[in-house]
Amino acid sequence: MKRIHYYIVCAICAICGLSSCSDFLEIEPQNEIILEKFWNEKADVDAIIAGCYSGLQEEAVIKRMMVWGEFRSDNIGPGSNVSSDGSLEKLLKENIDAKNTYTSWDGFYSVINRCNTVIKYAPGVSAVDPAYTESELQANIAEMVGIRSLCYFYLIRAFRDVPFSREAFIDDDQKMDLPATKFNDVLDSLIYDLENVKSYAVKRYPITKELYQTGRVTQDFIHALLCELYLWKKDYQNCIRYADLVIESKKKIAEENRKQRNSSTLIQNNDIEEKFNGFPLVSNSTSSGYFGDAYEVLFGRDRGNQDEVNQEIIFQLVFNDNPGNNGMPANGAVNSFYGNSNSTIGLVAPSTYIYSQIENTGQDRKVFAYRNKMLDSRIYTNCLYNGSNSNNAINKFTTSTITIRVTAGSNPSPDYGSKYQQNENGSNWIIYRLTDIMLLKAEALTQMISGSSDAEANENSTALLDRAFALVNAVNKRSLCQNQLADTLRRSDYNTKADMETLVLQERQRELMFEGKRWFDLVRLSQRTGNTDVLAAAALQKATTGSGLISNHLAKMDAIYWPYNLDEMKVNLNLVQNSAFGSGEDQSYEKTTKK
Repeated sequence: MKRIHYYIVCAICAICGLSSCSDFLEIEPQNEIILEKFWNEKADVDAIIAGCYSGLQEEAVIKRMMVWGEFRSDNIGPGSNVSSDGSLEKLLKENIDAKNTYTSWDGFYSVINRCNTVIKYAPGVSAVDPAYTESELQANIAEMVGIRSLCYFYLIRAFRDVPFSREAFIDDDQKMDLPATKFNDVLDSLIYDLENVKSYAVKRYPITKELYQTGRVTQDFIHALLCELYLWKKDYQNCIRYADLVIESKKKIAEENRKQRNSSTLIQNNDIEEKFNGFPLVSNSTSSGYFGDAYEVLFGRDRGNQDEVNQEIIFQLVFNDNPGNNGMPANGAVNSFYGNSNSTIGLVAPSTYIYSQIENTGQDRKVFAYRNKMLDSRIYTNCLYNGSNSNNAINKFTTSTITIRVTAGSNPSPDYGSKYQQNENGSNWIIYRLTDIMLLKAEALTQMISGSSDAEANENSTALLDRAFALVNAVNKRSLCQNQLADTLRRSDYNTKADMETLVLQERQRELMFEGKRWFDLVRLSQRTGNTDVLAAAALQKATTGSGLISNHLAKMDAIYWPYNLDEMKVNLNLVQNSAFGSGEDQSYEKTTKK
């Protein structure tokens, strides 16, 4: 009899408001479900969908989102007690081999298989349960395709070529040791799948399900994912098209918020068109001499203002704000890596390069540039920085509240709330937010500039540079420590494709720091240019020893990806190890032979 094992955390049902898992788990002990007894009603589908989200919330999965997307970059350095995690300590030194724990991809493939199982069996449920309508079925399939595509997207950005399947593996008789599919083929498959289901995805969840709007897959999420997939494919027109769909959707939400409030409190004093070049970003208060509202809405505890969250967040993994007291799962990945109230500095910290240049003054700042005597507030919201009370720690996702006092003639003064207690971090993990999509669009616009020197091409290039700059400037403007909003970036400083390309990459680093984006941005740039010059230079910024070895290693395109895990190589004889990391074999490694 065919059996399938599901590992479903009941807490996700309480978080997302889905059907209770308790009755479901009592059907068969030890989480073992007999297929013939399951898949009979809509509640069965809901339970497995809940398991897909709980799988993404697993600490091991979020840790890899962080490690694969950020930790090899110039943003991250060793923190407190990093030697307790040998694999982490080695990868921070770019000393990675096939035995490194963070090369394991099991969590992602577990979620992928759950999604494939729903896609396989949900149509049968719809055929026997009248309460499960065709529109709900199609929306659920779109949801599962969205999550599955996200998982595969993480995998190909980290490993390049990976085993790819849309089949549900439900018993031991099925062939699971698939060869790796090429990066571009997987990328094309993800785009094809999403294009086919995008119109069936939920556009907006009911107001009574407020956490669903950013905590479950919506049409905005699928558009955002397609936007980035097309950017990696170098299809810039489609990247821009999907970015515009997301931006317009968020503008509608912002407009609805203003109408519901019948006041200007959402966007104070000035119209949105004046503040952020027409983009509906969450605003910081400026009239009372402080700001910090945007941080608290996006990363902190200002969750009573769900309207503003929906205005900028597109998709996030939702955790309970007070998991310890409510018996809910906590964000263990952030708690461990970025720190908590017991260990202010986590296993990782801002790299020496990032933190030392933050402490510099004036034009010495390379990342958070000092312009027109205006400090970038992301110095304070990304890192725990307060003059003589500074601490080389990551602030984003670990601190519940932050207020920055702005007084004329004085340096800004940040007031940090308490860090989440150990093992009780309730911060959501953001996958996509509006500024990310805006900057992806700016990158696509920049790449559309041709190298031609004729007058028509120059005119078109100027228009593209203008549009890209408007996006970057809006994101940058929101971050400045100032009582009156004003532009500090000057369009005249960015008159070439190369200049704008650098600006966009820098702004993405500032805005999305510690959100699992930086290394992937550098990998995408290397893919586009066919060399690792910028990536290697960035990685070397944090190197204290062995810079020559790191430089030589990262000069190879293969080295910017990860090796396949040693255990995976043992059981899947069809995988061929990344040549930059050798065979991965050592004296203790005995490869399984085919029978």
